[in-house]
Amino acid sequence: MSELKIGDQAPAIHAKNQSGEIINLSDYSGKKVILYFYPKDNTPGCTTEACNFRDNYQSLLGKGFEILGVSIDSEQSHQKFISKFELPFNLLADEDQKIVNDYGVWVEKNMYGKKYMGTARTTFVIDEKGKIEHIIKKVDNKNASQQILDLY
Repeated sequence: MSELKIGDQAPAIHAKNQSGEIINLSDYSGKKVILYFYPKDNTPGCTTEACNFRDNYQSLLGKGFEILGVSIDSEQSHQKFISKFELPFNLLADEDQKIVNDYGVWVEKNMYGKKYMGTARTTFVIDEKGKIEHIIKKVDNKNASQQILDLY
């Protein structure tokens, strides 16, 4: 699969959220979507990033954004993560790794010389028509919301 670029149609998403409800990207047609991919619930960097989106949620909504987080964790893991940190947005369970593969963020990683496959922390901003407007590959966990707001 070729790498996604700005201007490309965002791949369709059909996945369960933390409550087991099916969420489709097309449900958000007419809205800008912050689609952020993160490696794992309840890990330090991912918690910092999620809480930054939580703390700036009203500003982002005010600018017309919806937020969807995606990781390969289960619905149950997402439920615990949301309730522990009072996250006001949906987290999608991508246990079969379809979404991370469709978006090209399932990559080989290297930690302490050990290679493994994992999710590259990446944020896609999708416009009202479902096209990719921005791709942030160097996400600053503490300032993830500001990175997006600075683009607009």
